[in-house]
Amino acid sequence: MKPFLVRKKISRAAARNAALLNLLGTPGLGSLLARRWFAGGGQLLLAVAGFALVVVWFAQEIIPCFGGLFSEQPLPPVNLKTPAVGAGLFASAWLWSLVTSLSLRREAASEKPPTLGESEVHR
Repeated sequence: MKPFLVRKKISRAAARNAALLNLLGTPGLGSLLARRWFAGGGQLLLAVAGFALVVVWFAQEIIPCFGGLFSEQPLPPVNLKTPAVGAGLFASAWLWSLVTSLSLRREAASEKPPTLGESEVHR
């Protein structure tokens, strides 16, 4: 088996950090940190696509508002389909990262922590 395909055991601290990064930072980055390449890449792709859709929609909506500040033309109606799709993509990335984070925490909890005799402590 290829060395990069072998899944390393994850420590509790690394699982906690990956979960925090996934859920409070950017979905997918914590999964990539924990070497979950497929899940992390998919989560990151969905999160970036959803965020990009919302930003593009916002730019399309705000530009006519600035143009209409000095004219008497009515503003065009607001399109809410694009931000809903973008928010849905980002929410699905976040939920996927939640599932991955819970899986990482469960995997780390199943590992036996080292005892004092197994690890050398230097003070």
